[in-house]
Amino acid sequence: MSAELREQLKALPDRPGVYLFRDDDGEILYVGKATSLRSRVRSYFGSSARQSFKLRELSNRTADIETFVLETPAEALLLESNLIKENGPRFNIQLRDDKTFPWVKVTVHEPFPRVLVTRHLVRDGSRYFGPFTDVGAMRRALRMIRQMFTVRSCHYDLPRDAPRRPCLDYFIDRCRAPCVGEQSEAEYRGMIDKILEILSGHTGGLRRDVRRQMKEAAEDLQYERAAELRDILKGLSALEKRGTAIDFRGGDRDVLGISRSENLACAIYLRVREGRLLGRSVHYLNVGEGKAGHAELTAAAIKAVYLRREDLPPELVVPSDFEDRELVQGVLAERRGAAFRIHVPQRGLKKRLLDLASENALHLLSERTELETGEGGRGAPPAAARELGLALELDVPPRDLVCFDISTLSGRESVGSAVWLGDGAPKKKEYRRFRIRETADGKTDDYSMMQEVVQRYFSRRVKEDRPVPDLVVIDGGKGQLAAALHAMESAGVSDVPAISLAKRFEEVFLPGRADPVRLDRRNAGLLWLQRARDEAHRFAVDYNRKLRSRRTLRSRLSDVPGVGPAREKDLLREFGSIEAILRADPEELTRVRGIGLATAQRIHQTLAAGSPPE
Repeated sequence: MSAELREQLKALPDRPGVYLFRDDDGEILYVGKATSLRSRVRSYFGSSARQSFKLRELSNRTADIETFVLETPAEALLLESNLIKENGPRFNIQLRDDKTFPWVKVTVHEPFPRVLVTRHLVRDGSRYFGPFTDVGAMRRALRMIRQMFTVRSCHYDLPRDAPRRPCLDYFIDRCRAPCVGEQSEAEYRGMIDKILEILSGHTGGLRRDVRRQMKEAAEDLQYERAAELRDILKGLSALEKRGTAIDFRGGDRDVLGISRSENLACAIYLRVREGRLLGRSVHYLNVGEGKAGHAELTAAAIKAVYLRREDLPPELVVPSDFEDRELVQGVLAERRGAAFRIHVPQRGLKKRLLDLASENALHLLSERTELETGEGGRGAPPAAARELGLALELDVPPRDLVCFDISTLSGRESVGSAVWLGDGAPKKKEYRRFRIRETADGKTDDYSMMQEVVQRYFSRRVKEDRPVPDLVVIDGGKGQLAAALHAMESAGVSDVPAISLAKRFEEVFLPGRADPVRLDRRNAGLLWLQRARDEAHRFAVDYNRKLRSRRTLRSRLSDVPGVGPAREKDLLREFGSIEAILRADPEELTRVRGIGLATAQRIHQTLAAGSPPE
């Protein structure tokens, strides 16, 4: 095994995906899927693999390993099938037919649409949903739809080819006989619209209704009805498990995913042909020392790579709009000799495939950084930084983040804290704490206090020419985030990304977005944010308690008749602390100028009346 291949094995992610073994000439030898790419691919090069002639021959010929990172094993299964059919690797078992995974087809081009199962995508105007890797789950979903809706199951070309009388389905309440005019086309279309909404994944409201009906049926001892509703819920779950991230409803397009480190960017073009993901091309760009954002990187990747391409599809899906999009789009249309579109999706299937491309670009960039850096440098960003950067759509994985928090009690002794985490670990030397300065108008609400702390922190760092973090985290909601952004702009660090983390539902608020982002509870990046938030809160509360304790003790001493600020200062200078004054005899206190025996006894009695709070 070569040293380069050995390093590739070390950098494999513990994620679902597809792997390709290539020989010295770049030919694909084998395509496989894995629930964990790290465990599965490494197993080919272990001692147990050497017992099989096929695996021994495969591992000996492998010179390079290419991986696709995916969300679920079901998506890996779909992509593996596509790549095997497209490339025909010699070490894979080949099927003799062209059977593929099934889809649910709704013939919306017909006046009275039908809901069918098919294994072939045809451009006939129908809507396709899928594909389904679990055929049993798909059958349950269709059975659920037919239980809830009276969609026709016949093959008549309605209304032209209509029977003289309804079939058996009409008499058992499975169809309302649109074939003989018992149901109008408008009513039937309304039912089909609901089916299309369910097949599209919008099942939340329906789930609640079904659960309520199931509970009522069980309370009324209608167990058969409750069992039917339970099966309907299972069918709804099956609809949400289809592999929509890989196969599209036909069409040719390329999808551009980009990820950037400090001075290097990785651009991946996914090649989708006839609705199937068939491959990718990888390109690396030198970014330099500038703060290039997604728009600039997108434009650079297209101009550096795509303008040289000859096999252009009709559409290119990109992560960001850019300044010369119309001009580039026109040049590519002229080169292609037909219409060409550059599209920036915001939701739906294309957005999911775009996220897949970006995640793979991030994985490859991390792998390359780790190979080039070696053990002597900082190495590749941790998985948590990569996941967080992907979820928040950041240009760079946030390895260094600073979190701000405010602590106050009834508006007194208000303090702020700033804690720094590098690769998830606290860097105590970078911790800072702040005592809130009361403004002239006495305005000390949460927003103004956050603005003051953030501005003082970054103004100091800019003045001292100290490094700034990759991400700023604010403990709070939209208001605190807006205050922090205003402070950062005033301090001259508006190019640093900032978010806020609301504690109640762990919602992440981003600038310019009305709705928060909710990360999966198991997301490693979310755990980083929670750790930073909790550490900032602890650091702020500790400082607040310290100030309150000091204020409580000092006020008890100054409340003693005959002890003013000057004598209080003299006592502390002489004995060093309140505790030392409390331990001293009244006679010892008289050493301080202006303190008589009577005053010393009053001081001792006052301090001894109660121990200071912790």
